[in-house]
Amino acid sequence: MLYLIDTNILLRLAKRNDPDRPIALKALQELKSRNEDLCYTTQVIVEFWNVCTRPLTARGGLGLTLEATERKARLIEKQFRLLPESLATHQEWRRLVKLHNVKGVQVHDTMLAAVMNVYGITHLLTFNTPDFKRFGNLDVVSPADVI
Repeated sequence: MLYLIDTNILLRLAKRNDPDRPIALKALQELKSRNEDLCYTTQVIVEFWNVCTRPLTARGGLGLTLEATERKARLIEKQFRLLPESLATHQEWRRLVKLHNVKGVQVHDTMLAAVMNVYGITHLLTFNTPDFKRFGNLDVVSPADVI
């Protein structure tokens, strides 16, 4: 089964002292032990890079160097499968933002839902399960649900 991994899961792994890191790691290990296919999108890695390189003084920033962020991004690319975005994902995103009257920051979640729809993925691993409830066809799973 395919699982899309949300950015917030990967960011918990990047921050060693994050209180949610152990549960995120355990959930990913459990999914791997079940031979689930774990995926990410370009948007996910872009958001990851943004937060990792954002200064600690900025909202949510991890303050990592470019070199440290590059190492972490390579690990993501090695451990998970990239689902390329395309004209089809763009068109699905446009359909979903209109259908669900999406505004502001929620456009990012809508793009993940669009990629999932195009690739036929039903499962999303995220800490932000309420943000995806509007898309009724997705099985939105928190790390606690996995373990």
